[in-house]
Parts: sequence; structure tokens; C-alpha cells
Amino acid sequence: MNGNQQELSSSNPIDSSFNYMNYVQKPIEMYVFIDPLCSECWSLDPYLKKLNVEYGRFFTIKHVISGQLAALNTNGLNKKQQKKQSGSTGIPDNRENLDYPWVPALAIKAAELQGKKASKQFIRKIQETLFFDKQNICNEDILLKCASDAALDIEEFHTDLFSDTSKRALQCDLRLANEMDVDYTPTIVLFNQEIEDEGIKISGLHPYDIYEFVLKEILQRTPIPSVKPSLIDYLQLQQIVGTKELSVIYDWSIDKTEKELKKLQFQQLVERVREKNESYWRYLGTI
Repeated sequence: MNGNQQELSSSNPIDSSFNYMNYVQKPIEMYVFIDPLCSECWSLDPYLKKLNVEYGRFFTIKHVISGQLAALNTNGLNKKQQKKQSGSTGIPDNRENLDYPWVPALAIKAAELQGKKASKQFIRKIQETLFFDKQNICNEDILLKCASDAALDIEEFHTDLFSDTSKRALQCDLRLANEMDVDYTPTIVLFNQEIEDEGIKISGLHPYDIYEFVLKEILQRTPIPSVKPSLIDYLQLQQIVGTKELSVIYDWSIDKTEKELKKLQFQQLVERVREKNESYWRYLGTI
């Protein structure tokens, strides 16, 4: 951990003078370092969703590619890999030289060129495709299908996928991970833009309470969580959601979550999509 980050300290007392208007600009920057092929990064997603539901008015998230890719950074490339490089990005120059795990990482950078919302939707789709459908997200055709499912402009995405712009963006991510001493995924680094203070880094996957505590710590106050949307409203927003994710967000047991979802299934508002290790629920809308 470098000099711009600190370890956790004791929490601060509740601030009863909280004024929402002071936080319209969202004071907290949250850098989330992920590896698109990392199962722990997939497991982190429900906690990020819950943080966003309860405290999203305080922070913005920037996803940064790290993990196994750190070993492929320009400074660490071996001579054989260096011979494959061209240009100033330090990343292989064409489809033939692009091996695991370059392609999904570049795909995320290409999606980002269509905006933050597009990027988040695309990351979600490739994680679902890898961990839910068990498909190879290093395959270009599968990535194009993910882009289509995420409602991206496919022609633009295909053009950007192997562009110098995407390569430079990925290289910037790798440099940022190095500068922040990130050597494990997932890692979250939080900064408060309103005060001149050190950031806080959390490496690895932890219970939700840890992320909530750190957010309050760096805010230097204890805000009241926002009211959660109804279950059907959340399903409508996400379209397809896992039972475990809903259990985390609504603080329900798996049994209670299943019971509430079956009520909606009976009303033909959702349908169950079964997989080996998880049940997912797809929003159908009003029949």
C-alpha cells in the first residue's frame, strides 16, 4: 500500500447534520479493480449492487482491469512476448497475437467507449456468460453476442475492440493498478474528493458489512441507507438476477427469497432460469 492509502481506523459518530444537497456531486470515487475471469470478482457484484442501492448517492464507481493481466504489463513482458508487440501500447498488435486474457479485457475497454452504463451492462453480461453459461469469453463471437445482449452498438464495438484507443485504455488500467499497489482481485480503493486525506484500500472478497463500514469511514459520517426498491422494481431494472444476489440486497434468507420470487412467478411476472450452482430469475413484465 502506498503513501496515498491508509489502513482502517475506528468509525466516526453519526452526523445528525447531514445535508443531502452537499452530496449532489457524489464525493466518493470508488475504484474497483477486477479481472473479468476471476470468480471472486463475480461474487463481489451483489455487494456492489447493495452498496449502490443503499448508498449510491454518495459514490461513483470506476472499473479498472487488473488481476492476471498485471503480469502482462509492459515492464514484465518476457522477450518472447516483446517480439509480438508493436506500437506504444505494449499490447499485441492483432487478433492472431491476442491470447487469453487480453481479449475480454480489451472488450471491456471497447464497451467503455460507449459510456459508463454500457460498460457496466457489458461487464455483467460477460460475467454471466462465463460463470452462468460456462462459455469462453475469450472468443470474439461470444463477446459480440454479449455486446448485443448489453444493447451496445455492435458495429462500433467491433471496430473499437482491437483499436489503439482500447489498447491504450487497458494500458492505463494496468499502470493505475501498479501505482496503487494492487496485486490482487478484487480490490476496491476509495477516495473522498471533498477532503485532502488518504484513500482506503480493501483487497479480496469480504462480507458486506466491511464495505459498508469502509464507505462510512471515508465519508466521516454515518448516513441513513436509502429505501430499497420493491422486489419487482429491482427485477425490472436488472432484467435477470440471481437468488443469492437478491438475498444479499434484501437481507433475506435464501428460503425467504425463493418464497417471494415464487409469488411473482405465480403472477407470471418472472420466470426461473436454473443452472447447476444457482437459480436466476428473468423479469417478464405484466402479462
